[in-house]
Amino acid sequence: MILTIVILLVVLLALGLLFVPIQIYVDTATNKYFAGLKGLAKASFEPDEKEFLRVRLKVLFYEHCFYPLTKSSKPKPSKKKKTKPRRKIKLRKMVRLLKSFEVKRFALDMDTGDYVANAKMYPIFVLLNQYVASFHINFENRNRLVMDIRNRPYRILKSFINH
Repeated sequence: MILTIVILLVVLLALGLLFVPIQIYVDTATNKYFAGLKGLAKASFEPDEKEFLRVRLKVLFYEHCFYPLTKSSKPKPSKKKKTKPRRKIKLRKMVRLLKSFEVKRFALDMDTGDYVANAKMYPIFVLLNQYVASFHINFENRNRLVMDIRNRPYRILKSFINH
């Protein structure tokens, strides 16, 4: 009886994880960059004084910071790897995978630094601003990107399984 309840709980937990939102957020003005599973795990990418990039990883109640761009001081033992044949992902599957993502917010405020290029891009940005997302061209040397993209694991699996 207890084994049945434990198996049922594990299955319900696995099914629940399929519906947990995945969020990718980028804001260049406030230097907020993170990706995570809502309420379970979050990886924040932060600028640091010592190194170029620091990753703050939070998983439930555990938090750990590390520097992914620094070399390890431990020498790695050299092992010869067997080369596996590379699996090619078809373009159609990649397009379906990208379509499974939902863009909640996209805002681009850009200045190329060249007045002529800005003037040529202005009509394109006005058109994109009306029909696609928030696109603005400025002549004030201000650049900003805000992007909030979300998905759910079941939609990712669905994009690979369905034709």
